[in-house]
Amino acid sequence: MKRMYGQRAYVQSAGVRNDMEVDGFSIAVCKELGIELSRHRSRSFEEMQEWGDDLSQFDLIVALSPASQRMALELTRFYHLDVEYWPILDPTGLGEGREAKLAAYRQARDQIRDRMIARFGPPSEEGKTE
Repeated sequence: MKRMYGQRAYVQSAGVRNDMEVDGFSIAVCKELGIELSRHRSRSFEEMQEWGDDLSQFDLIVALSPASQRMALELTRFYHLDVEYWPILDPTGLGEGREAKLAAYRQARDQIRDRMIARFGPPSEEGKTE
C-alpha cells in the first residue's frame, strides 16, 4: 500500500497474531515489484494499541482472512470505521517445489494489488509499481 500510494494515507499492517516472521516467499515475490519486506514485522492488533495506534483514528481495516475479519469487527464494535474482507488466496500450503510455491504467492500478491487498485484507484506517481 505504501509503495503504491506513498503518503496519501496512514497505513499500518497488523494481524491476529504477531508470532510469525514474514514468509520468505512473500519477501521474494514482493521484491520482484521493488517492494522490500525483509525488515517488515508482523504485529497484532493488541500490540498496535500498546504502541499507541488508536484504532478509532483509522477509517478502514482491510481483513485478508476470516480470523482477522472477526478480530477487527470485535475490536472496532465501538468505533466508527469500516471493516472490509478481501478473500485473498492463502498460498502458505500450496505448491510442490519452489517454483510452484512462488507461483501461488505471486497469485496472492497480484490479488491484493488488484483489490487495492479497484478500491483506491491507480497508484500515485510517487509509488507506481508494475
